[in-house]
Amino acid sequence: MKPNSMPAVVADPETRQRAGAERAGLYRVILLDDDDHSYNYVIEMLQRIFYISVRQALQHAREVDLTGRTVLITCGRREAEFSRDQIQAWGPDPLIPRCRGSMSALIEPAT
Repeated sequence: MKPNSMPAVVADPETRQRAGAERAGLYRVILLDDDDHSYNYVIEMLQRIFYISVRQALQHAREVDLTGRTVLITCGRREAEFSRDQIQAWGPDPLIPRCRGSMSALIEPAT
């Protein structure tokens, strides 16, 4: 190494892939599970917000119930933020009396 020079920093492949996705501006919208919303609520919300079929909405409802999260879409940051905000503003589930609010969602850079 030359005097006064910095060693090269090499990122692992996952870090490079994530950084590339951020530069490309792609983000995932992720719906998070809870016990205060029914399948009917999730299906209706997803159909209305994302214009997807009952079958697709049911697949997401099952996945979020079984794994705790489901990736709804991958898109640009502004669209991802807007989608997340729509989910979080949807309101409580009228079928579950203890429900006090909307489901939670987050966005993360696509990798």
